[in-house]
Amino acid sequence: MARGLDGRIEWFLAEPRTILPLDDRFHIRRSLRQTMRRLPHEIRVNCAFPEVIRACARHDQVSSREVWLSEEMIALYTELHHRRMAHSVEVWTAEGLVGGLYGVSLRSAFFGESMFSRVSSASHIALVALVDRLRARHFRLLDVQMRTPHIGHFGAIDLTHTAYLEQLDLALQADAVFDEASDFSSSLFSP
Repeated sequence: MARGLDGRIEWFLAEPRTILPLDDRFHIRRSLRQTMRRLPHEIRVNCAFPEVIRACARHDQVSSREVWLSEEMIALYTELHHRRMAHSVEVWTAEGLVGGLYGVSLRSAFFGESMFSRVSSASHIALVALVDRLRARHFRLLDVQMRTPHIGHFGAIDLTHTAYLEQLDLALQADAVFDEASDFSSSLFSP
């Protein structure tokens, strides 16, 4: 993370490390299922990566001291996106892009970086779509870094550093592909 808008990028270690299970322990609350049915939306993947990362950065909403996703980091993640390693999952309605998330994939691990919502629950809808995609593509690890109240509702699991490294090692031994060349800008589903 960066220390402010123009600050130095530093490495931070979350202890415990939080993951979301990609099996039946992943839980979608009934209220979110209802919202997903009620909100006419479309899920798109990698269609608006620059817009998603800028919305997550919140530069226009927080002071420059509070920024953790600096312009330098945005440029680095954008380069990873061009190399097909960083991805966005987006929630679109008739009003446009209303929520989403981005992260980095490496072998069968996905590292969730940040989410945003412009309408209630849009980032959660993106997270459900991400888990569906990771499951379909046989990913083994969804690293969400730190527990938040919202992430906890999905069945988050906190791991010690050693246990996390064991899970990461297993995920890095298996191949999985987040996107195909033919669907780098495709939709996943619509209600």
